[in-house]
Amino acid sequence: MKELLITMCFLLAGTCSPGPKHPGFKEKVIIAIERQLKIYPESRIQDIYKNFFQDKFGPGHIITDTAAAGAYLRNELESYYFNDLPFRGPLLDTLGWEHRFVRVDLRAIKEGIITYDCFFNAFLRSMENLPLPSVEEWQKEWTAIVAILEQMDTPVTRYPDYEEEKKKIAARLATGDLVGHHSNFFSESYAPHYRIISAREIGSVGF
Repeated sequence: MKELLITMCFLLAGTCSPGPKHPGFKEKVIIAIERQLKIYPESRIQDIYKNFFQDKFGPGHIITDTAAAGAYLRNELESYYFNDLPFRGPLLDTLGWEHRFVRVDLRAIKEGIITYDCFFNAFLRSMENLPLPSVEEWQKEWTAIVAILEQMDTPVTRYPDYEEEKKKIAARLATGDLVGHHSNFFSESYAPHYRIISAREIGSVGF
């Protein structure tokens, strides 16, 4: 919790950071990757991508239809026994190098820590007044992140599918398709069930 509160201090309301030109960019990216691999050691490059993408773009791509987003969330909550899942990660999981967004595990609702309405409303508000980079800016930032990843000594770049998956991500970005998905290894190991909420909204959901 203390870590989350500290990282929220880096948020700049109404502005979008200069990406790789930020003076602390490399150091913050390294910290973010190391944290991801410490908590989720089965992460592949797809999961690294999703971490940074979600912090930059938030949940906008899944809340274009508010009613559908609500129905999907309720269905997910009703379909899983969260105590029986193979992995219990942090309730709050900071994202990316800017920490604009946080993954909030849905078991926070199941365990009565926060109400559904409070959670869902904060989820919807998370996209209000959110500055977003252009496709080209995001392509450059992701390219810089990959370069840093490849300078680090991690298992991610040593997996047999690394180069192929890296090319797939680049190919999607070239067509303007920015959304990424968790790898099968990640999904099978950690059974993720969460939603993305803006760091500025975390206080409103009771944490």
